[in-house]
Amino acid sequence: MSPPGGCDLATLEAVERRVHWLAVRMVDHANRRPGGAGGIKVGGHQASSTSMVSLMTALWFGHLEANDRVAVKPHASPVFHAIRYLLGELEAEHLTQLRTFGGLQAYPSRTKDPGQVDFSTGSVGLGATAPLFAAMARRYVDAHHGARPANRFVALVGDAELDEGNIWEAIGDAATAGLGNVLWVVDLNRQSLDRVVPGMQAGRLERAFADNGWHVTEAKYGQRLQRVFARDGGDALRRHIDEMSNERYQSLFALQASRRRARFLEGADRAVRRVVDGLSDAEMAVVLDLGGHDLAELLDRFREADAVPGQPSVVFAYTIKGWRTRMAGDPRNHSALLSEDALAEVRVANGLDEDTEWDRFPPDSASGRLCAATAERLERAPWPATPPIRVPPQVSLPRRPEVSTQETFGRLVVALGREEAVRRSLVTVSPDVAISTGLGGWVNAAGVFDPWARPDEAPIDAADGPTLLKWERSEAGQHVELGISEMNLFSALEAFGLSHDHSGQRLLPIGTLYDPFVCRGLDALIHGVYSGARFVIVGTPSGVTLAPEGGAHQSTITASIGVELPGLVLAEPAYATALDWLLCDGLARMADEDGPDEALYLRLTTRPIAQAPFEAVRERLGDDELRRQVLAGAYVLVPATGTGPLVRLVASGAVLPEVVAAQAALTAEGVRAEVLDVTSLTRLYRDWRAHSRRGVRTATEPVAGHLERLLSRQEPRSPLVTVHDAASHAMAWLGSVTGAPLVPLGVDDFGQSGTIGELHQAFELDAGHIVNAALAALARG
Repeated sequence: MSPPGGCDLATLEAVERRVHWLAVRMVDHANRRPGGAGGIKVGGHQASSTSMVSLMTALWFGHLEANDRVAVKPHASPVFHAIRYLLGELEAEHLTQLRTFGGLQAYPSRTKDPGQVDFSTGSVGLGATAPLFAAMARRYVDAHHGARPANRFVALVGDAELDEGNIWEAIGDAATAGLGNVLWVVDLNRQSLDRVVPGMQAGRLERAFADNGWHVTEAKYGQRLQRVFARDGGDALRRHIDEMSNERYQSLFALQASRRRARFLEGADRAVRRVVDGLSDAEMAVVLDLGGHDLAELLDRFREADAVPGQPSVVFAYTIKGWRTRMAGDPRNHSALLSEDALAEVRVANGLDEDTEWDRFPPDSASGRLCAATAERLERAPWPATPPIRVPPQVSLPRRPEVSTQETFGRLVVALGREEAVRRSLVTVSPDVAISTGLGGWVNAAGVFDPWARPDEAPIDAADGPTLLKWERSEAGQHVELGISEMNLFSALEAFGLSHDHSGQRLLPIGTLYDPFVCRGLDALIHGVYSGARFVIVGTPSGVTLAPEGGAHQSTITASIGVELPGLVLAEPAYATALDWLLCDGLARMADEDGPDEALYLRLTTRPIAQAPFEAVRERLGDDELRRQVLAGAYVLVPATGTGPLVRLVASGAVLPEVVAAQAALTAEGVRAEVLDVTSLTRLYRDWRAHSRRGVRTATEPVAGHLERLLSRQEPRSPLVTVHDAASHAMAWLGSVTGAPLVPLGVDDFGQSGTIGELHQAFELDAGHIVNAALAALARG
């Protein structure tokens, strides 16, 4: 069957050869360009690129449509850029800027590469699953906002990537089942970074996909070799190749024809020898005719996948690393660079010279016309405009004298769900902890998204009488419940957070998990924010304040992650109204078309605390000014009174009651102490750092930035005590702002079971230790 657009296979093969050359040459130029990288290896993966050339040529020039979205295997980025160049998406100078500052990235990046890139890849396994979760998000968007034009979500996956556990977590989750618009193409070159993989057991991998409901097919042998298999004795020949070890088969590529014949026939029976005896030395190359380098075979397999609309499909395409180069099949070729002679050999084979090697095809040539027709076919129209999402500045829950931030969060989500403009866009996600992280009320109100649920399906526990938890499942539900996989959680949040790009509908995704397990999904969280996804992640409960649950569930370093990870804003409010303002502000930023591409991380707790101190500040400052300061990252919760030297107690989250108590004790002892409540360490730090780079302060502007203004109101160099239910170093930088002495209190060891009082005392977070730290800080000052 010929490719679309009326072109023939000969034209497609000519494009394939040019893509091959450009990919190889780009990597060569990156490593040999004048100036280099200061003696540091540049890299670029010529061998890994060549194994992907046929797969990607067949896809782009013979199969994809405009709305399809593709994640490219990281080490195939030169092939991707070569194709984009031939389609007119990149200019020639881009090809000489691979792996340069501001140039083409080492691995495809949707935020840093020029032009149109659907998915960022690079972190092995995560780029592969990104289209799967994007398809899951598309299914949700279609169910809630109307069907979008049909398209495919494609992942080009290295066979070694299938070693990554997140792959199997993703395909095994019920939330990703039945996605018939998903296609994975596995580059089965049987090599990892360091070696030819012994006994790849492709059959085992294929069965694993099939067991998870995928349609599985192979592009194992090219059509020329398949015609040889059809001859008398061909079955024996196929068996002989199937049973050959990967190491031995790979070695055939480096051999001359006569030696290849002898090596191939080792251990062969008479039936195999009869078939091979009928092949000339030149024809012996047919035994190396792999399906992953046969364009017609690949197109057939892609169309086969399309013909199975009710299942995701995976094509195992057998390829050779280093294809059409001297390093084909070499177990050491992963990072190898072709010699200048070997490169010249490839150049000549493509009919090019040094003057024409970067050229596109002439527009009036068959290949040029194919490139133009493909570019026209793949040109995307912008998504239709959608109504803006108007998030209120606050919910204004009924005030309670004592409440936890986790409980407040649950009530806020329910209340936001009553706002029609917000409700349509809200979607929550949780890895089997929705109820224990405060989402029970929302799940009752909004239901669980399940495209397979029957309308008459009874809610959970209905047989036992009325239940507080309905857990009603339907296509209209707005909560997505995943299995226990934090990697899947963050991958799903990334997909929902990029739904405006992939599906033409902006959503407001909120994910919840136990705070210590932020670390367990950290790689996927990093991938999500690197990709520019917008979402809210709620880590709760947090810190040793979780108390009886013990050290395994007590988070200590997550606050530091929230401050240090680009694209993520940590907020750790102690009081209900502050959380209200921060959550609504975060959602409003997500809804804003021109807003920042960042995620909000709320670190919350199950500990109920008295709200009176915050209400006193509302009376003192008024809501407008207090809200401004809360969103900026900090405010004065309890001002200092009396005379004498000043000490500042700076804290976040669940420890504020102990800090307020310590302030009262210090005041009673005649020590001036004030309490600063830090609501967002991230915003404080980034604002301070931005202002600190603006040079020397002038007489008319002695300070700059919100934190400096707070600390410079009086006695700027007064000592500080920082108190945090997290690693003490997360706040220790605050002493740098004014050069004041600082004593940091926090959790710098693993916790254990106990009461809140016992654990706070053990980690010096109780009022008595805070008082002692304040006196020590004053002594140092």
